[in-house]
Amino acid sequence: MFPPVRRDRIIAQLPEYFTPAAALHTKDVFHSRVKAACQGQKTGAVGFNIAKVIVVGDVAVGKTCLISRFCKDSFDKNYKATIGVDFEMERFEVLGVPFSLQLWDTAGQERFKCIASTYYRGAQAIIVVFDLSCVSSLDNARQWLEDAMKENDPSSVLLFLVGTKKDLSSPDQLAYMEQEAIRLSEEIRAEYWTVSAKSGESIREFFFRVASLTFEANVLAELEKSGSRRVGDIISKCILLHAGDSTNGFLFSLFYSHIIATCFLQESQTAQKKSTNQLRGKQPAADGEG
Repeated sequence: MFPPVRRDRIIAQLPEYFTPAAALHTKDVFHSRVKAACQGQKTGAVGFNIAKVIVVGDVAVGKTCLISRFCKDSFDKNYKATIGVDFEMERFEVLGVPFSLQLWDTAGQERFKCIASTYYRGAQAIIVVFDLSCVSSLDNARQWLEDAMKENDPSSVLLFLVGTKKDLSSPDQLAYMEQEAIRLSEEIRAEYWTVSAKSGESIREFFFRVASLTFEANVLAELEKSGSRRVGDIISKCILLHAGDSTNGFLFSLFYSHIIATCFLQESQTAQKKSTNQLRGKQPAADGEG
């Protein structure tokens, strides 16, 4: 079996957004239907506990450092380009329910783009990263998003625009870049964050926000389904059968993580559209919440 979730990965309350000017939604609590499902231990609704997140952006903007700071609490000042794609799995407990993010760190170099793009499909969230000290990296953010969207349905993916290297930006430059980034975030309907992998500023808060919103969207999507097979029950049985095997545990978790995100997108595409639109405020919540 998997070990218990680390205490510093337990989420009991919806984390706050970075700025109300560019947030996917500004509620301060989880959706009431999500809370009720988790409290009621409806395993069929909340058993689908994984989300694929792809991280894209120009070369050397700090994608790998962003992920490493959160997953390993480390920062390597010596730049090493990602070749193709790298992978990290981070486990959480959200409202008492196990939940994991599979974080796909993609290469920013042009020669590796064709390799990295093969891993874009099936994402529940896309993190577009730019360097707050480099204007061109923000200009290129739109193209990175467009490339990622070619493999995904825009209406069923949560978007995040993240400015890194805050520690390298002067106050005037930071103010200008944030203004432009917030304008872009509003245009592409993304949530905006400013972080520093070097100092660790806002890293934990950002990834907790990503985990919480993708968890909320996944549970809402499951609840929207009617008459479908119990995906959560099937997955729970698979975990019990395979996770206890220490020899094959890692290979199984990697295989499981890779295929499940794509399967989830295929099976719940319509429901995910509804829940994502609901989170973005395109339609009123089913229970009347604004």
